[in-house]
Amino acid sequence: MAATPVWSVDPRTGKQHGQVAVEATPREVEGAVRAAHAARGALADRAARTAFLRGAADLLDGAADQVVETAEAETALGPGRLTGELARTTGQLRAFADAVDEGAYLDIRVDHADPSLTPPRPDLRRYKVPLGVTAVYAASNFPLAFSVPGGDTASALAAGCPVVVKAHPDHPATSELCAALLRRAAVGAGLPADIVSVVHGFGAGLELIRHPLVAAAGFTGSIRGGRALFDAAAARPVPIPFHGELGSLNPVVVTPAAVAERAEEIGAGLAGSLTLGVGQFCVKPGLVLLPEGPDGDRLTAALGKALGESGPGVLLDHRMRDAFVAGVRERSALPGVDAPVAPGPAGEHAVAPGYLSVPARSLLDGGPSYEVLLEECFGPVGVVVRYADGREPAEVLGRLAGNLSATLQLSTAEAEGAPGPATELIERVTGLAGRIVVNGWPTGVAVAPAQHHGGPYPAATSHSTSVGATAIERWLRPVVYQSVPDALLPAELREGNPLGLPRRVTGG
Repeated sequence: MAATPVWSVDPRTGKQHGQVAVEATPREVEGAVRAAHAARGALADRAARTAFLRGAADLLDGAADQVVETAEAETALGPGRLTGELARTTGQLRAFADAVDEGAYLDIRVDHADPSLTPPRPDLRRYKVPLGVTAVYAASNFPLAFSVPGGDTASALAAGCPVVVKAHPDHPATSELCAALLRRAAVGAGLPADIVSVVHGFGAGLELIRHPLVAAAGFTGSIRGGRALFDAAAARPVPIPFHGELGSLNPVVVTPAAVAERAEEIGAGLAGSLTLGVGQFCVKPGLVLLPEGPDGDRLTAALGKALGESGPGVLLDHRMRDAFVAGVRERSALPGVDAPVAPGPAGEHAVAPGYLSVPARSLLDGGPSYEVLLEECFGPVGVVVRYADGREPAEVLGRLAGNLSATLQLSTAEAEGAPGPATELIERVTGLAGRIVVNGWPTGVAVAPAQHHGGPYPAATSHSTSVGATAIERWLRPVVYQSVPDALLPAELREGNPLGLPRRVTGG
C-alpha cells in the first residue's frame, strides 16, 4: 500500500505548500513508542531534564523567525499572535525546568516510625514517579503552545515521561520543525533524541492510544474526537489516564447594575474576546446572558459596532469553515433567534464575525432543538440571551454542561460586596467551570502556578489542569516505601535529605 502524504496547506487559499511527511503506519507507530520506552531511563536524571527543557526553549527562541513564518503560512493566525504564542511556549518550558529544579512536584512525605501509636506506625516514605511513555494529541488552534512543544509535552517531559506526539493535520510543517528542535535539544543535554517524536495521521492516533507501552495521554480538541480517544483509553486491557480538554461554551453573565454602569465598555470588550484568534480560542465567550431593556440595547449596539469594525478572518482549515457556516445556519433558523450582526461566509475562504440573539424564555421553552444554542460553535460567533428577570439566568445556567471558564460582569458596587446577585452567581458558576472571571474576559490563560485550565466534563475528562505548574501532576503516580533500609531507598527519600528537596516530615 502506498504511503499517504501529509501536506502543508494555506488556509487562505486551500492550496498546498508542499508535502511534509507521510502518515505513520502501525509499524512506524510501534517503532516510535518502543524507542520512547527504551529512552525513558535517561530521563531519570533531573539535571539533564532541566538542561533539555531550557535548551529546547533557547533553540525555539533562536529559530523564532522560521517557526513563526512556518506556522503563519499554514494557520493564518498572524505573526503578532504567533510571536506571542512562541514566547508563551518557551516560557512554559523554562517554568517546568524551574519546577523540576525546585522539586516540590515530587510531593515528598516522610513519616518516621512510631511504635507508641495505636496502631503502631512503621517508617513510611512517599514520593511520585513518572508513568512512562505519554501520547500527546496536538491542538489545531495553538500550533505551538498546545502542540508539539506545548504544555502537555513540556509537563510530561518534566515529569520524566518520554513523549510521542500525534501532530495535528492543520500545521504539519510547524510540527516537524518544532520536533526537530526538541530532538536537537535532547541530544545537546545528553539525552536520547527519542524522548520526543512525532507521528502523523488519524490511524496513527488510534494506534498510539491502544499501544500497550503508552502509559497516559493528553488531548486538546473537539468533544467528538476527544471522547473517542477517551473511550479507547478506557477500553484497553490495561486502561490508562486520558487527560482531555474537549469543548466549552464559557458563559458570561452581565448583571443589570453592570450594564447600566458600563454597557459600551462591556460590549466592546466582548467583541474583542469573541473575535480573538478569529473566535478559535477554547475559552471564547460563546454564551452571554444580558438583561432586556435600554441598557442591554446599548451593550448590543457597542458589540455590533465593534464586530463590524473587526472584519472577516480565515479559520484554520476549510473543514472548520464549513462547520462554522453550518452551525450558524442551524442556530439562525430557530424561531425567535435573530442575527443583528450576521456571522457567516465572507467570500470563498474567510468568515465574517457576528452574534445571534434570543430571548431567554424562547431558549428555555423552545424544546430540544434549542439545545444547540448551548453548544460550542467554533469560530467568531456568540449567542446573546436576553433575560427578563433575575430567575432566568439561573435557569439557563442550570442547563449548561461543564465549562473551562465562566465570567461575571458586575458593577463596581457589586464587586465590592454590595447586596445583589453576585454571591449567588459566584456559587452557581463555581459548580460549572474550572476558572471564574470577574470583570474581565476568559480569553488569555496566564501560565502561572495558581492557574487551572480544565473543568467539569465535557470541558475536560479529568480534574487536572493543562496549564500551569501543577500540569506536571498528570504524568506522575505516588509510591510509598515502608520500612525500607536507607541504603535501598531512592535518593529523594533518604534520611538527611541528601538532594535538598522540599519534603514534609512526620506530619509537618
